[in-house]
Amino acid sequence: MRLTAYTNYALRILMYCALHGGQLVRVQDVADAHGISRAHLLKAARELGQLGYLENVRGRAGGIRLAKGAETITVGEIVRHTEDLSEFVECFNDSTNTCPLAGACGLTGVFSRGLKAFFAELDTVRLSDLVRHPGPLLERLSAPGPSVPAGA
Repeated sequence: MRLTAYTNYALRILMYCALHGGQLVRVQDVADAHGISRAHLLKAARELGQLGYLENVRGRAGGIRLAKGAETITVGEIVRHTEDLSEFVECFNDSTNTCPLAGACGLTGVFSRGLKAFFAELDTVRLSDLVRHPGPLLERLSAPGPSVPAGA
């Protein structure tokens, strides 16, 4: 299974905010720290705000910060919000499925059980677990990283 870059970016934003406590950070700060285009992060930050995970403060002195405690956010719930699980395998989506074996083969059940086990594990990991040792994480985020292309 491969998660989308969008999920990766959402998790990076949340981790960055968790590492900075309740202080407002700019999406540009996250982009600079990770060497990612700001434009790629904006959509994820906006959605995380709409879902109640981030407080998005507009304006010149604005930014983003966690709207919930890091100990209340699980990796599983973030992945569920950011991935389209109906497309995990073709036979999961009744409206687009063209597989002639759907319903007769055992793969649907195998993948369904595997996905449940995957999320059962992700649901045991909280955002606070990911940033439990902030020193090395902050050190890496402040180190010079790859440059972001101009205009990004």
